[in-house]
Amino acid sequence: MGIDAIFDTHNWALVPFHFWSLCFFTFGCMVGSFLNVCIYRMPLDLSVVSPPSHCPHCKYAIPFYLNIPLVTWLALKGRCKNCGAPISSRYFIVEMVTGLAFLSSWLKFGDMNLPLPALLLALVYGIFLAGLICATFIDFEHFIIPDEVTLGGIGVGFAISFLLPSLHNAKTNAEGMIQGLLGIVVGAGIIYAVLRLGKLLFGRQKIKLPPDTKIIFTETHVCLPDQQIPYEELFYRKSDTIVLQAQTVELVDRSYKNVAIRLSTAVLKIGDEKINPAGVPWLEAVSGEIILPREAMGFGDVKFMGAIGAFIGWQGALFSLMVSSLIGAAAGIILILLRKREWSSRMPYGPYIAAAAVIWLFGGKKLFHVLFPM
Repeated sequence: MGIDAIFDTHNWALVPFHFWSLCFFTFGCMVGSFLNVCIYRMPLDLSVVSPPSHCPHCKYAIPFYLNIPLVTWLALKGRCKNCGAPISSRYFIVEMVTGLAFLSSWLKFGDMNLPLPALLLALVYGIFLAGLICATFIDFEHFIIPDEVTLGGIGVGFAISFLLPSLHNAKTNAEGMIQGLLGIVVGAGIIYAVLRLGKLLFGRQKIKLPPDTKIIFTETHVCLPDQQIPYEELFYRKSDTIVLQAQTVELVDRSYKNVAIRLSTAVLKIGDEKINPAGVPWLEAVSGEIILPREAMGFGDVKFMGAIGAFIGWQGALFSLMVSSLIGAAAGIILILLRKREWSSRMPYGPYIAAAAVIWLFGGKKLFHVLFPM
């Protein structure tokens, strides 16, 4: 068989449609196995390539025959073969969900009777959904969306918009590139505007703590009893300041009693004394209250929406913003009613943007055009 025959989609069309369905599901499960590595390692700034997959408890290097998506977890009943420690069901769930995402992408967009771009389109949307899955699980657990997902998604989405203009129903590469760029600008721009407005309206958060709570300030985080918050999530503007009235303050070389603390990127004020924050690697304060600068959402959400816009265009980005706000509001109210969260507690927004983007991909586009005929 010649090389031309191999790439002739007329020959591929002779293969049963659901053979390709099985291929997409299997490939998706394999991608899901890699996503599990990303979900665990990216927030810890660890390489997703080295070392190879291993048990998080005993560090046992997992051989390839014990790293089969879905099958291995079920066969071992969710436990490590070496030490018997439980392995989170998240590993199985991510593999299954990603497999179903690729399968759904094929069933929605794939058709071997169409030219090769139809196959590529189904594959691209599968990869896009994989990125949404990765971002969702990381954001739920760590309240961050890594740049590898957001900025990487922007770059990949923009490149594919040019190479595969059918991603945006465009006829030429140049038109596809323009549509991808427009999706990035509109998606990130809208969320950025919401972030700025939220900062003006809800820029401070007062957190009540149990009496005599120890609050630790490290070089990168402020550590409260139930969470560690990176400074990059708090200090968005130069005027952003952490404020508290401390009963005691301990530095490496000195201590204070009954003083006010004000920390910004430029200066640390303890009482009347001003200190360069860069020279304070560690500080411990005891207080029952802290006031934090607050964003309506994280800047990671801005970049995330830009990545989504690169793949589904400006209309999809606009739809995702509107629908995600409804989903987020509904989820927040339900959690409050179930006493799973408080009114003022943090809530990841990335998963709701991702859910809205999925709705757009599998039917929301028609709804958008009904509501906003153009």
